[in-house]
Amino acid sequence: MSITERIVRAPADRVYGVLSDGWTYSDWVVGTTHVRDVDEGWPRAGTRLHHKAGPWPASVKDRSESLECEPGRMLRLKVHLWPLGAGEVRFTLDELDAGATRVTMQEQFTDGPMIGARNKVGDVFLHYRNAEVLRRLADLAERRQR
Repeated sequence: MSITERIVRAPADRVYGVLSDGWTYSDWVVGTTHVRDVDEGWPRAGTRLHHKAGPWPASVKDRSESLECEPGRMLRLKVHLWPLGAGEVRFTLDELDAGATRVTMQEQFTDGPMIGARNKVGDVFLHYRNAEVLRRLADLAERRQR
């Protein structure tokens, strides 16, 4: 499992505001190029984001599903990228002093051919990708209207 952390200079509710805005998903998730639709009630458990991933013209239509959420604290997703497989991602938000938040992102492959990458090499790849995911998330949360 890949575990990546970042301190974001914004309160947890503002960070969660970005996580829970399905239309911003392609702005901060590396590899997602376009959000096609967001189920009403996102990110309530069972709701989905419908997106495209990968570069044009090879992009694929796919989805991510909310498995669990605690507003201002946690979001757990099932992420799909067929034909490569699927994985699970958990964002945990811990409010720190001075309005900052520690964001912890845990990700691992759970289905399909990429499950074979559940090893140190796969974790390193995910860590570097997820460091960029959290950098983009921080940029949005830190600049969002208070």
